[in-house]
Amino acid sequence: MRDPLTLNRRDFLTSATGGIAALCAGVFTPRVLASAPAPFMGAVSRRASFPYAFTFARLRYSSGDWDYNPKVCANLLDAVVQYTDIPVNQQEVVITADSAELSAFPFVFMTGHKLVRFSEAERKGLVRYVENGGLLFSDDCNHDVNGLYAKTFEAEMVKAFGPKAMPKLARNHPVYSSFFQFPDGPPRTSHELNGWGDNVVHDYLRGVEQHGRLGVLYSNKDYGCEWDYDWKNKRFRRRDNTRFGVNIVVYAMT
Repeated sequence: MRDPLTLNRRDFLTSATGGIAALCAGVFTPRVLASAPAPFMGAVSRRASFPYAFTFARLRYSSGDWDYNPKVCANLLDAVVQYTDIPVNQQEVVITADSAELSAFPFVFMTGHKLVRFSEAERKGLVRYVENGGLLFSDDCNHDVNGLYAKTFEAEMVKAFGPKAMPKLARNHPVYSSFFQFPDGPPRTSHELNGWGDNVVHDYLRGVEQHGRLGVLYSNKDYGCEWDYDWKNKRFRRRDNTRFGVNIVVYAMT
């Protein structure tokens, strides 16, 4: 029997007028992890059959506003079902870095404006997660390389992975071509130049790679605010700005 939280593309779109509308409006209650799904053992082709559904997991940390941009999950799920054959779980899962079940999720989203401080157990959990092949996507809502989130998150990555952690990603990095092609590197966001951050377009992302694979993807571009809108508004946009999120998901799932 199918897990009632799991949807494929057809199910997701068919249910858009019913319960899924509440999901995509961002009014659902995130599911705090009770038991983990089976780890993903990946398919490689974008057309391949994925044996496990994609779950949007959000990292909860005690020092900052980890639950900012609540509609990111719904919009990213909508993009995944719109463009790929990857089945999705409807509910966002909230999990901490020191959870023994963290490695069950190939993708974890982290965001905020404020201080980032991990305990030693959380730091070790993140290192273990990356070593096991997981991908943490950390998105700075301040979109400011001198902001509090940026400075403190980067300091935590140095503590966890060493002083050379998070170099800039080359524009030919596989994350820019895992599904859609982004030959110029990371797409811009409208929030980069809205006057609240450093007023600079950041033409790069940074990351931590372990064993030849990206384990931390770090952005000062504020994709979270860019993706935090009602999913139905996509039809008014000339270009869907969640397409890069699909790349991140496909990279994490393969």
